[in-house]
Amino acid sequence: MKKIFVLLFLVSLTPALRAQQGFDAGELDAIARGERESAASLFRPARPETGGNYDVSWYGCNWNIDPGVRIISGSVTMLFRTTGAGASSVTMDLHSALVTDSVVFHGQPAAFLHQDNLLAISLPAVVHPSLPDSVTVYYHGIPPDSGFGSFAQAMHDNTPIIWTLSEPYGSSEWWPCKDGLTDKPDSIDIRIRTPLGLKAASNGLLVSVTQEEAGLVLHWKHRYPIAPYLVCLAVTNYAEYQHHVFYDNGVLPVVNYVYPEDSVTASQQTGVVVPMIELFDSLFGLYPFRAEKYGHAQFGWGGGMEHQTMTFLGSFGFELIAHELAHMWFGDKVTCGSWTDIWLNEGFATYLSGLCYEFLAPVYWKRFREVRVESIVSQPAGSVYCADTTSVSRIFDGRLSYAKGAMILHQLRWLMGDSAFFTAVNNYLSDPAIAYGFARTPQLKAHLEASSGRDLTGYFDDWYTGEGYPSYQLGWEQQDDTVTVTVHQSQSHPSVSFFEMEIPVRFSNAQHDTILRFSHTAQGQTFTAFLPFTADSAAFDPDCQLITKNNTVSAVTEPPAALAFRVFPNPAKGQVNFAWNPAQVNANWKLTLFDPAGKKVKSATGAAVDGEYTLRTDRFPAGVYFYRFEYGRRVHTGKVTFIRPTGL
Repeated sequence: MKKIFVLLFLVSLTPALRAQQGFDAGELDAIARGERESAASLFRPARPETGGNYDVSWYGCNWNIDPGVRIISGSVTMLFRTTGAGASSVTMDLHSALVTDSVVFHGQPAAFLHQDNLLAISLPAVVHPSLPDSVTVYYHGIPPDSGFGSFAQAMHDNTPIIWTLSEPYGSSEWWPCKDGLTDKPDSIDIRIRTPLGLKAASNGLLVSVTQEEAGLVLHWKHRYPIAPYLVCLAVTNYAEYQHHVFYDNGVLPVVNYVYPEDSVTASQQTGVVVPMIELFDSLFGLYPFRAEKYGHAQFGWGGGMEHQTMTFLGSFGFELIAHELAHMWFGDKVTCGSWTDIWLNEGFATYLSGLCYEFLAPVYWKRFREVRVESIVSQPAGSVYCADTTSVSRIFDGRLSYAKGAMILHQLRWLMGDSAFFTAVNNYLSDPAIAYGFARTPQLKAHLEASSGRDLTGYFDDWYTGEGYPSYQLGWEQQDDTVTVTVHQSQSHPSVSFFEMEIPVRFSNAQHDTILRFSHTAQGQTFTAFLPFTADSAAFDPDCQLITKNNTVSAVTEPPAALAFRVFPNPAKGQVNFAWNPAQVNANWKLTLFDPAGKKVKSATGAAVDGEYTLRTDRFPAGVYFYRFEYGRRVHTGKVTFIRPTGL
């Protein structure tokens, strides 16, 4: 682990952070809901991205914004290079609700066609790929009202504000660009003309504020590659203050633009971002845009948005601040190359907010994981892979893209160990092929495999594209210093036939406890391990390392053969019999049946003298079921397959 001295310092801050912030089990749901609903009505049918015949180098944006009037006007100059053999036209994304006034190429008007949310620009000659060139689009209009953003007007304390939020498909609703997840300009200049007395928040550094007769011109300069959906503006009568992160060779300013009426409260909350930046610096490399700034701008929505170098926040909770900051590494420096892989943004950001609990407020770290798992297993299905990218609700599904994405990362860390995991993630972030560009899941997988020496194909098949989760049924017994554990598994969804996983089991008594790990690779697998004390209890996954639910652990203090316990027929068609020797059962018995998802579906009780119990199976769907037979403190577990009788 890098910079361990920094982590020791950060841990010393824990009491203050804990007292200030606490843990809100519902905050992730609020974060996901805010990001989902901010674009809830945006819909973009699947189609090829524009601009396949050119690459963007730079945008120069000049925008006129008056928060009191919901309208935008101005110009965008795009510097580009054509690809292949060159091109005689370029196509940009621009919503048809906006009006294109003119397009200029080499100082002369260029022909264009603006329809179906596309702006096709004809060039008078083929532009050779070896030469950079540019077009300037002049436009104006009222951006379409998506309901919550991408270009929104609101009020705070009777003062208007205009702000933008373009993820995933909203950029072209308010400015012409090459939208999508294939091309980042190397830099961008943004000039915002606005009335006197107002401030404008945007990407990069504020390099000048010029007063004109009609108001102010604020010039923001950003000199890092940036995805179009991360370009932003927010304009109102902001109050401004700063925090600072100190480095050996300089200072990173953290600029805060907040509503004047909220400035006292906000200034007491936003300072927590400084130890968070220091933590992420130590774990994942220095802040990716450290030559410029990090910032917060308050806006009129309940969640947050990780605009590059200038996060927009609707509130100032611990987890929200951590989540949006984390995106500077995961989402902004390295951006998912397709919305199918949104988990590379949101899963990592969610997990990094958890790391802020682990290192800065560790009392909440386990509860963070428990709440994420509770969300994931609240439904039996669902994949981290986002197959339907036309659905904003699915892209920003808090259970899958956020919580499950975070916990499959945590499982990997637990399986690989801290050194291999953090090395892999740092190599992923610094990989020249994707740093300040776009990445897909196979690229992350390759770095995880290289660092750990493991083949993770099965893991990603189960947890990335597969759906659901496993449930475990463990039986254990101890003879002298040897413990024997038999493990059965059921799955909540048929897309995964078996989850191959390492599983933790804690054995304990009043004086001792230890956690043993078993590599569970087959149904009904039996393990033996050295245990130097006599355990009186066992617990499965006591520290919540895994995504799982409905697990049972049963102690078997007599070998199953001594009980003469039988289950027949197995497979069962119509009925199954559970039989035992009454002379060997000196207590009332209880039988519990679990379905393939680990849910209890039947229980029965009786007296030891019964000797046999018959269960009708035609009342249950076909499949593998698990039983637990208890008498006194003794338990026998196993599985039985139900076959549907002919004609039913």
